[in-house]
Amino acid sequence: MSLHRLASVTIGVPNVAETSQYYTEFGLAPGPDGWFSTADGGRQLRIVETPSRRLVAMTVGADHPDDLERITHNLTGLDIPYQGDATRITAVEAATGVTVSVEVAPRVTQSPVEGTPYNGPGRLERETCRAPGVLRDGPIRPRKLGHAVIGSTDHAVTQRFFTHGLGFKISDEVPGLAAFLRCSTDHHNVLVQQAPVNFLHHTSWQVDDVDEVGRGAMRMLEADPDRHVWGLGRHYAGSNFFWYLKDPAGNFSEYYSDMDSIVDDQLWTPEIVEGARGLFSWGPPPPPSFLQPEDLAALMTGAHSAA
Repeated sequence: MSLHRLASVTIGVPNVAETSQYYTEFGLAPGPDGWFSTADGGRQLRIVETPSRRLVAMTVGADHPDDLERITHNLTGLDIPYQGDATRITAVEAATGVTVSVEVAPRVTQSPVEGTPYNGPGRLERETCRAPGVLRDGPIRPRKLGHAVIGSTDHAVTQRFFTHGLGFKISDEVPGLAAFLRCSTDHHNVLVQQAPVNFLHHTSWQVDDVDEVGRGAMRMLEADPDRHVWGLGRHYAGSNFFWYLKDPAGNFSEYYSDMDSIVDDQLWTPEIVEGARGLFSWGPPPPPSFLQPEDLAALMTGAHSAA
């Protein structure tokens, strides 16, 4: 695949300082240039001031200038304006207004962590010692940005921009409602869902394993129990463990681990997923506020303020 990752997102919020503090506690490293970094992906989150919360921009990594040439051909065929040069192309997705850039950038190489030993019937990977997950006490540090989920008032137009325009591939679909799209070997890097207003639903951040998902969420909730949204659970589409929290602007942020990896496109068959199965395999049922964030009406009327 010529595209290889979701490199960064820029989110707009009315309360930059408060939201920035949240993502620092979440485990992202703030820099003097206003960018927040992950352990492996580098600068991957920027927070800017906007009247209401929204996804402002995202950047996608590509391998070679030839990949950009292919994308310019695709965008021209869709009659989508763009700007760019030999190393970067930028276009605005018409339905959501999100600015998307594709740039030639190096791939991220992640150093594997030592596998977590698990005991099971007839299988002892850990003998005469406690599980490593219960002994960890260091801070949580997300390894990389995994994906962003955006609500679109015309998800078909938005989906076509990412697939026919940029070259994302469909991993799974919820008919007429949402599509899980990938620009890497991860099951999805962007999820586009039909919504009454354009908004950012959540960003998702990879951690080492399910223990780090739980430890990260519990630390955030110790500071503020009202941050809890949904978890712990395991998704069906993507198969990842998850726990969702809410930042001070109203955006959700997800710790995840163990995402499906699609290395060979020929061996993966996209599924049509419907109902609860499309949301989770096990765990507590999603609260109404996950499906319809509480500030959607305010976002629709332009009366939104920080949560």
